[in-house]
Amino acid sequence: MLEVKNLHVSVRDEDVKILNGVNLEISTGELHAIMGPNGSGKSTLANVIMGNPKYKVDQGDILFDGESIKDLTTDERAKKGIFMTFQNPYEIDGVKFNNFLLTAYRKIHGDSESYKVLNERIQSILSELVVSDNFLNRFLNVGFSGGEKKKGEILQARFLKPRLLILDEIDSGLDVDALRIVASQINKIRKMGTSVLIITHYKRILNYLDVDRVHVYTNGQIVRSGNFSLADEIEKKGYTTIVG
Repeated sequence: MLEVKNLHVSVRDEDVKILNGVNLEISTGELHAIMGPNGSGKSTLANVIMGNPKYKVDQGDILFDGESIKDLTTDERAKKGIFMTFQNPYEIDGVKFNNFLLTAYRKIHGDSESYKVLNERIQSILSELVVSDNFLNRFLNVGFSGGEKKKGEILQARFLKPRLLILDEIDSGLDVDALRIVASQINKIRKMGTSVLIITHYKRILNYLDVDRVHVYTNGQIVRSGNFSLADEIEKKGYTTIVG
């Protein structure tokens, strides 16, 4: 589904190169984890796949279903079924969460389903997230705790049914109970046939997921790949030893 080919990326309008020849392939329904130290360019890779205009592709390509998307805008990529969660979700005052969800769904999937059906689906997902009763009536992320923001991101991902879900440190700031809830939702999203790319520093959330591949990422490129045992090795030895 996703193929990143020899991707070199810099910050637009600055002479700062961040990605140095990234290669990555994710098939339909697979879950891949990218792990690496701070400042290695993991989040930049996620943003480039999603089309953040801050970055410029200097070389290489990004293919989605065999089609190059490197020149598409972020909203065009979203309509193709790519969704990315934020490390620090934005607060949008004046926009109620429920209205945001319904509008986004119809922009992506059309208006063949009634608001009644869609609202029932939202409520079904919401019941599994363990959040306050007025969660959907609040302005998007305004006054939300860190855990509520992350649960809100997962609610969006599950409801909007993306084909590729990019999770940028979705586990940061979550307590043990919230971590299990979020991991459970990721597993349910994956059962819909969604491919998942999760970026994380730690192995703890991966313990609750069925991971196909783990990639070690440093200095703007993937330097080693393996199965779940690679995450165990990282936890025991650290990145310095793994990278060599």
